[in-house]
Amino acid sequence: MRFGSLEFRPGLWPTLITLIMFGILVSLGFWQLDRAAQKRALLEEYRAETNDAPLRLDPLRENYQGMGYRVVVASGHFDGARQLLLDNRTYNGRVGYQVLTPFVLDGTERRVLVNRGWVPLGNNRDALPDLPVPAGKQHIIARIKLPSDKIFMLADEEPRKGWPWRVQAVQIELFEKELGYPLMPLILLLESDTGDGFVRDWHPLTYGPERNEGYAVQWFGLALTLLIIYLVVNTSKVDKAHE
Repeated sequence: MRFGSLEFRPGLWPTLITLIMFGILVSLGFWQLDRAAQKRALLEEYRAETNDAPLRLDPLRENYQGMGYRVVVASGHFDGARQLLLDNRTYNGRVGYQVLTPFVLDGTERRVLVNRGWVPLGNNRDALPDLPVPAGKQHIIARIKLPSDKIFMLADEEPRKGWPWRVQAVQIELFEKELGYPLMPLILLLESDTGDGFVRDWHPLTYGPERNEGYAVQWFGLALTLLIIYLVVNTSKVDKAHE
């Protein structure tokens, strides 16, 4: 294929490889745009739930789909004898734990795990932090967080040697076996100030949709760069003396 004094003569294999790579890069760009759209929808849901009046947590309800981040109120007491530490949680660049404490709802035997916030990791990883628990009846305000179906862990959970138990991810069924009683199928992100000093700075996302949009631009940029390289490498100037 000639364009004036330039001739475009691509080989079969370079063309096939370029088409495959170009398709992959463009697909990754659109995937990041889709992730950005999902995150924007989640942020809108979070803001909408924030503006709604708090609901009283229903201990008899089993299905909480569609209620993620809804603000609820509940009354009961904490089971401070059996607490869990969610490992490798960071806050402002520091590594620590998030504290999960069972909460027994008033008038029932129903229990729900309450994430009471973040505590820093000490100098010695083997020395677990003190986890003070407010005594007596508590009236709490919290947000519903639905556990993810997709669990990623770098290693299997350590066998429990006592309490508190250090864990890598929220696994309700596993926790029920170790605690010895059933749990509601959700986590409560505590918003009340219970005087324990734990950091409670909840965000629905680790980072916003802007980062995904930036990644999309990078993938599309790489696709364009690949296309330009393909065109340049396979285009040559025709020597008129040899025509």
